Amino acid sequence: MRQLLKHLFEKNKKWAEKTTESDPDFFARLSKQQSPEYLWIGCADSRVPANEIVDLLPGEIFVHRNIANVVVHTDLNCLSVIQYAVEVLKIKHIIVCGHYGCGGIKAALEGKEHGLIDNWLRHIKDVYRFHQEKIDALENEADKFKLLCELNVVEQVANVCHTTIVQNAWKAGRKLAVHGWIYGLENGVIKDLNVCITGLDEISRIHRMK
Repeated sequence: MRQLLKHLFEKNKKWAEKTTESDPDFFARLSKQQSPEYLWIGCADSRVPANEIVDLLPGEIFVHRNIANVVVHTDLNCLSVIQYAVEVLKIKHIIVCGHYGCGGIKAALEGKEHGLIDNWLRHIKDVYRFHQEKIDALENEADKFKLLCELNVVEQVANVCHTTIVQNAWKAGRKLAVHGWIYGLENGVIKDLNVCITGLDEISRIHRMK
């Protein structure tokens, strides 16, 4: 059978050769047990590669990505990643990183039908509903779009903190911080949204588990 993506295999081979040439022990080190300190929960957008934009090597950051970097309490995929990162890898930081110009956020704002993904986008519509007065107070549509991108990150940070996984880690005395960041496609710069949760006393009382 003809190899339809032959060019990707060729690029992989050249990359492996180039990497080995510059660092002969790179793959030997990489093949050993990973021990990252960070879990990155980001958007699946191809323009936001986690490793590259924070300049970390493979093995230094554990990554989960989905449309619009959403954390849903019924998403076993996301929860499994968080549990493995926290309980097995013993990561110290969870970073929720959104980005300006997010297609998922834009689609949620449009109110048009997009198919199956509309069910996923309802989580973002909920974020809009929670903050509708603040968002609608802005006159410029671009500003509304930008603000919802930021507020979505803040809400997903809260959702991470509300999981039994993170709360159990805190109750066990683990040092674990959950951060909210946003990435600018137009300049490649990450902005800290000044959201950093490090313990149970920093989340709403209704969500705390005793």
